[in-house]
Amino acid sequence: MLNTLQSIFLVVAIVSSSLAFLVLVHRYWPPEQRRQHNDLIGWQITVLGTTYAVVLGFMLYAVWTNFELADGNAEAEANCLVNVVRSAQGLAAADKQAIEDLAGQYVNIMLTKEWPDMSRVTVSPASDRCIQKLWAVVTRVQAHSSSEQISLDHAYTELSKMTEHRRLRQLQVNAGLPGILWAVLAVGAIVTIVSACLFGGADLKLHFVQVTVLSLLLSLVLVTIADIDHPFQGAVHVTPAGFERARVTLTESLFRRP
Repeated sequence: MLNTLQSIFLVVAIVSSSLAFLVLVHRYWPPEQRRQHNDLIGWQITVLGTTYAVVLGFMLYAVWTNFELADGNAEAEANCLVNVVRSAQGLAAADKQAIEDLAGQYVNIMLTKEWPDMSRVTVSPASDRCIQKLWAVVTRVQAHSSSEQISLDHAYTELSKMTEHRRLRQLQVNAGLPGILWAVLAVGAIVTIVSACLFGGADLKLHFVQVTVLSLLLSLVLVTIADIDHPFQGAVHVTPAGFERARVTLTESLFRRP
């Protein structure tokens, strides 16, 4: 997970290091001497570049898929919470009020504590206590009619799904690519850029441009992967928009209640 300043610094560092290496290669191994090995170096760049491009594309696809899953899961958790309150409308007044109060507390905890804590790779204990209280209220509800039993069954179902989405969200807070994959990405980038620098070009300025573009592209992709690898941290992260909409929905529902 990287913030914007760290991302910019990393991109500049990679591009600068690549150009510095190219200058060293040009100084100690003149292009006239390297040019006779261009066939071998060109084949190496083609093989390495293609292989690394496949690996890089797959990693980017994987982390973006996980990011979208985390975003959708957070939205589903908020929707289930709203559905719990809606399902409770057929229960007795005291039970309905208790569920509505706890749902409102849960939304506030998500917006004021849980999301800020998740940005620090942790989870607020207040949300655990709130969900336990919500389960306690639902489990002790006594249905006195068929309509209340239907409402209670729906509340159980939605609360169960909400708990599943909550647990998955907590797991996603610490999710990320394992170290061995980051090692593959780092080594692949270094080998690819080094191979490009070894090519014996006739025009040094053009060679500089090519290495700059290559290192810039690779660094941008690596920074993107690093940023969205952790869905709830970094410059690009899952927002609590679902719970903000849930708060508006619950507030309007209570306000319009006769």
